[in-house]
Amino acid sequence: MKPLLKTTTLILALSLFLTSCGDKVKKTSETATKVLGTSLEIEKPQLTFGFIKLTDMAPLAIAKEKGFFEEEGLFVSVEAQSNWKNILDRVIDGQLDGSHMLAGQPIAAGAGFGRQAELVTPFSMDLNGNGITVSNDVWSKMKPNVPKDEEGKPIHPIKADALKPVINEYKNSGKPFKMGMVFPVSTHNYEIRYWLAAAGVHPGMYTKDNVQGQIGADVLLSVTPPPQMPATLEAGTIFGYCVGEPWNQQAVFKGIGVPVTTNYDIWKNNPEKVFVMTKKFVEENPNTAIAITKALIRAGKWLDEPSNRTE
Repeated sequence: MKPLLKTTTLILALSLFLTSCGDKVKKTSETATKVLGTSLEIEKPQLTFGFIKLTDMAPLAIAKEKGFFEEEGLFVSVEAQSNWKNILDRVIDGQLDGSHMLAGQPIAAGAGFGRQAELVTPFSMDLNGNGITVSNDVWSKMKPNVPKDEEGKPIHPIKADALKPVINEYKNSGKPFKMGMVFPVSTHNYEIRYWLAAAGVHPGMYTKDNVQGQIGADVLLSVTPPPQMPATLEAGTIFGYCVGEPWNQQAVFKGIGVPVTTNYDIWKNNPEKVFVMTKKFVEENPNTAIAITKALIRAGKWLDEPSNRTE
């Protein structure tokens, strides 16, 4: 870990120096650029990263397509994965060197929920970005219960209070009301449960022996991989879901569903996705880990620049 500590100390020292020397900003900035741009001795230049087909994997795509990885001495391939469990397993088993991952996954792995593993998250990929969508049929039944503005348009965010009578209608007819979320330790699971519970709709309870989280539930929540959400909704297997983009908008484009709220209205600035590596990988490849993080930070800054939005 000595190279990692030395480089981190150097970056911190440069940051402090920049702050304290306002009259020499230009000169100091040039020095900082030279030092931070110095090539590291990369232990593992050939890397494979995983991702789920979601908008918030963008930092990985930009770091690769804009050459930020390559400029840091890394030759990266990115591979789409089928679901979040598969991603976690492949990172832990070393089949992937790192991956786009749910913020809750490294925490759960460290706590021993599911697979036990020591994981490292050097970069937060985004905040928020999820939405809750319901089928057209459910929306048509919710709509009369939704407050309207002076022009007769629904007032957003739409609360689950409007959904409660619809759920009761299903229950009275003996039909369970089912909704999808992406993973047990995902923010999506917590958000949709909070949204439902705030309206007095029981989202179900977990126990040690029952990990489905459906005990006493008015709404049955189950795991559906993000890219499969629209098709599962269209098939009638679920009547709504909580997922990240572009899968809420996909329901709109296909004409099969209506987004009713975003997770920004439920949990402002929640941690959503992170980039994850194993502790073992970072300890064995400290310079590589630094180079990966630098490339992702550069990608994040590029994405934050308004002039790049069109591209």
